[in-house]
Amino acid sequence: MNLKLGTAYKSFKQLVNVGTVVAVALLISLLYPNNVKFKYEFHQGQAWPYEDLTAPFDFAIKKSNDELEKDKELIMREFWPYYTLNNDLSGAKIKDFEAALDAWWNDAATSRPPGLRLDVVRTQGRNLLEKIYATGILQLSPEHASTNENFVINLVRRNTISKRTRAGFYLPEQAESALQSGFEKTKTSLPAEVLPLLKAALVPNITYDEARTQTMLQEALSGVSPSRGLVSQGDIIVQKGNLVTDEVFEKLVSFRAKYESDISSKKSGFTVYLGYLLLTGLILGSFLMYVYTYRREILSNWNYLAFVMVWLVAFSYLTFLVEQTEVLSVYVIPFCVVPVVVRHFFTYRLAFFTHVVVVLIAGFLTAEGHQFIFTQIVAGVVAVLAVADARDWSKFFKSVVAILLAYSLAHVGMSLIEEGSFQGIDWPVFGWLAFNGFLTLLAFPLIPLAERVFGFTSAISLVELSDMNRPLLRDLAMRAPGTFQHSLQVGNLAEAAANEIGADPLLVRVGALYHDIGKIVNPEFFVENQSGSSPHEGLSRLESAKIIIEHVPDGEKMAKKQGLPPVVTRFITTHHGTTKVEYFYKNFLLENPGVEVDIALFRYPGPLPSSMEEAILMLADSVEATSRSLKDPTGQDIDRLVERIFKGKLTRDSSMNRN
Repeated sequence: MNLKLGTAYKSFKQLVNVGTVVAVALLISLLYPNNVKFKYEFHQGQAWPYEDLTAPFDFAIKKSNDELEKDKELIMREFWPYYTLNNDLSGAKIKDFEAALDAWWNDAATSRPPGLRLDVVRTQGRNLLEKIYATGILQLSPEHASTNENFVINLVRRNTISKRTRAGFYLPEQAESALQSGFEKTKTSLPAEVLPLLKAALVPNITYDEARTQTMLQEALSGVSPSRGLVSQGDIIVQKGNLVTDEVFEKLVSFRAKYESDISSKKSGFTVYLGYLLLTGLILGSFLMYVYTYRREILSNWNYLAFVMVWLVAFSYLTFLVEQTEVLSVYVIPFCVVPVVVRHFFTYRLAFFTHVVVVLIAGFLTAEGHQFIFTQIVAGVVAVLAVADARDWSKFFKSVVAILLAYSLAHVGMSLIEEGSFQGIDWPVFGWLAFNGFLTLLAFPLIPLAERVFGFTSAISLVELSDMNRPLLRDLAMRAPGTFQHSLQVGNLAEAAANEIGADPLLVRVGALYHDIGKIVNPEFFVENQSGSSPHEGLSRLESAKIIIEHVPDGEKMAKKQGLPPVVTRFITTHHGTTKVEYFYKNFLLENPGVEVDIALFRYPGPLPSSMEEAILMLADSVEATSRSLKDPTGQDIDRLVERIFKGKLTRDSSMNRN
């Protein structure tokens, strides 16, 4: 029954892992365009590598963005704003003047000059106003206030529009000066009290028509032709080996736009989607083949698989979002975060392979072409090789600088190939690359975040665990000082061995510090903590063996209670493997000849080591403990001891595997 349940659970885990990979492929494929991809890549100044290209249909040669901008600038330079003449305003203001004059005439009956006639004053004042209004009083908008007298406007007078210069009108201050001058010439018939009444009736009758101006400007700009010629069906666009000149480049750009708009509408979007899905499946399949061959544990651990897959989804969607904006460049995305973070939990090779897969998929989502893929892969190589331990912030920063330098050199090299000169380099890209380098620093805080989310253990956490002020290590040093010194010696020995064979020295050192913490429970029963008589003297061999063996499960319980990572806890359970407590087992046999004994009572519960680091610790623990019993050992004595211990471990492990 248990076997069936185990088989069913294993099948379920495999199904979940397969479902995860399929879900990732489907999520990414939703981002792909449903239009046909143009099958040629071309760059200005480079030779055309394909066969002669003949136009399969007629298409217009589109103007470049610079040409369109120049045409629009020309229109805007030659475009004049619209001002509207209010034909009814002058009459209304003259009537206001006459009404104000009548009121003044009645109020000043006793004070006005003798012989002054109202009809004469009215006529003289009306003539002055009519003359000024006939010329026109122009109120310039703030944006035209600094123009000179030759500034041209479109004057809208009822249903007619005419071009006039500013010099043909009065500005408000000029109109007031003209009124003052005309008044002074007629002051014999107009009293001074009338001048304020005339000025009050003087207002601009030509004002800026913003709505009409904007409408007419947009019409003029929309009339700019987006093309400047036609390529007929059958015409040769470019021949093989010829350089892609500026003119040919514009033709190719126009041909590509026409191809993608017309041909895509005739093709099945599902067929295009299926093509992208197949390529995505091919990339993921190749990646899984590598994982199955070199890192098979990832396929059996969902957390590991999810950790790897999440990078593919995250950077695919990030690339898609950046491509949808007009202001951002795809070079701002910190793709090198992927190898930097993955490297801190897995190998260099897996980090680089993951980066390549992420870049290849992102290449389908960006229009940057092969230069994007080349640049990102080169930067990824540098990221994998130059990445420093996240514990050292200064070295980590230097690694980011190396990545930024790789990006910059790759961009310059690709630009020189494509443009043929330094002037053609897209210099703003360096601004995006600089921001990319800043964002790459986010890999530093992402490492502990990934550690918590996916249950990993990073170098940062291992350094924290090696702090001697940690509760377990402090208790070990105080309650079992001999065991604590033994752990330090084992750590030094195991770390040196790990460095020699390419294992993780920090991990094995931390494992060594904690491997015997279970001895805190009964420290006096272990020889390294004894200074007088042994408490085993009053116990049977079975009781002594049980106490000794119990330090493994006791240590495991303490580790779990303190929240030690599983990768560290395994050093506690595997450092004796499934070996026997030899001293008590042999003495039991000597003291009880002919008695059948259950060997399991003298055997550690295991499991056996499953990594290089765990195996190193097991051997280092045995070597350190046994070597302390030697009296004035020579180098040959140590060599023979080590060889004997190694052979013993291998023999016992082999026999346990057969059993």
